[in-house]
Amino acid sequence: MDFLQMLNDFFTKFDNILWGVPMIVILLGAHIYMTVRTKFVQRKTFKAIKLSVTKDPDSDGDISPFQALTTALASTIGTGNIIGVGTAIALGGAGAVLWCWISGVFGIATKYAESLIAVKYRVKTKDGKMRGGAMYAIENGVSKKTGINFKWVAVLFAVFALFASFGVGCGVQTNAIAKIMDTTFNPDKTYMLHFFGMDISTVALISGVVIAICVALVIFGGIKSISRVCEKLVPLMAILYVIGCIIILSINFDVLWQTVTLICESAFSFKALGGGLAGTGIMIAARYGVARGLFSNESGMGSAPIVASAAQSRNSVRQALISSTGTFWDTVVVCLMTGLVIVSSCIKNPNIDTASVEGGELTSAAFAQIPYIGTPILVVGIVLFAFSTILGWSYYAESCVDYLFGPNGIIPYKVLFIVILLIAPITSLDIVWTMSDIFNALMTLPNIFAMVVLAPVITKETNYYLYGNRLDEYDKTPVPFVKRRK
Repeated sequence: MDFLQMLNDFFTKFDNILWGVPMIVILLGAHIYMTVRTKFVQRKTFKAIKLSVTKDPDSDGDISPFQALTTALASTIGTGNIIGVGTAIALGGAGAVLWCWISGVFGIATKYAESLIAVKYRVKTKDGKMRGGAMYAIENGVSKKTGINFKWVAVLFAVFALFASFGVGCGVQTNAIAKIMDTTFNPDKTYMLHFFGMDISTVALISGVVIAICVALVIFGGIKSISRVCEKLVPLMAILYVIGCIIILSINFDVLWQTVTLICESAFSFKALGGGLAGTGIMIAARYGVARGLFSNESGMGSAPIVASAAQSRNSVRQALISSTGTFWDTVVVCLMTGLVIVSSCIKNPNIDTASVEGGELTSAAFAQIPYIGTPILVVGIVLFAFSTILGWSYYAESCVDYLFGPNGIIPYKVLFIVILLIAPITSLDIVWTMSDIFNALMTLPNIFAMVVLAPVITKETNYYLYGNRLDEYDKTPVPFVKRRK
């Protein structure tokens, strides 16, 4: 066993520990706690959806609330919605779909809470840009609340988010695009280059170059450029994917009631029903379903609030409500539709062995039911989802670089980001996947710490603006200028 393999095995074990039962308990506990503290803010979801398409140009901020929402959705509605749900079903049975949905419903409150404190404690740079996120909430909110200087925790969050961006937000996504393009257009490995003893797919290489150019054209324009693209791209890709799901559900209409019944029975069965699609008992179904919901919508991770801080909003609660709809669309809608599509397709086609295939293969088998266009819809969906994730995460990391090193570090970071986009399609990323998961988990801990400490602030703001019917009222507290810039 070589050194890299040993290193990968070590990080894999560490990753399994971090994302094991304790992390699921912490995240689900945070979801329930924030649901209680906000008096079940989920019941305001439809009001929040209406607010999300309402412009607020006279408020402080760099982008519209809808642009902030779609930029956050760009990074959360990703390949995990397509492949991850299939993996949960393959490992936890049909019941995992319901548990995934339940975790999404409770996760709305956490997304609301973390976005509220991000906007509440955001700052303004000397060039007029808004910056915010868990790092500012910890430094300016938690430290003031406790009387203890927790800036070191804020720095840790920014470092973890920065490293996560190179993996899950960059290398992993461009590698996924290159692989799907190579599988589609170069299945027989006809187009290959031999370089320093390595066989490199020409299709994968070209894919990397095209992605790098497209991303560079967008991210060097800053958050306004990124948000303009996401504002158009995210609704398009989501609608395309949902249409595909609706077509499949129409094909499988005769087994839909059986599908819903199986999902509910499998979710709450106290004994295994035979494994596979039938399920492996409530504990396994809950474990994989809850985990997939938590990983998919990023509620509690602290990523989406970074872009929420840039939104034009008259008060913290108004933008927090809008941001919370991201979890609704990501998990409550998209993940649920994916789950229904896969389970109904497996019932309709018993030859699909759910116990022996990977999650991506389950989704592929489901979409293959649509003649001629099923597979292309899935391929285009994966490409668009992965590309949008790159754009969203590039801004998260830009904000972290600005926090850690100031504005002079942003251009070097973006150059490095583009270089990784070029390299990732032609390299093996097993260890990068693992490290990304680890840094995502490490981001979550300081973010939840901030939410728990600032829970009284969250409750106070919610009671005043939301339940006091003051959502249209401006918060007259001026946004402070960041103090550490020279």
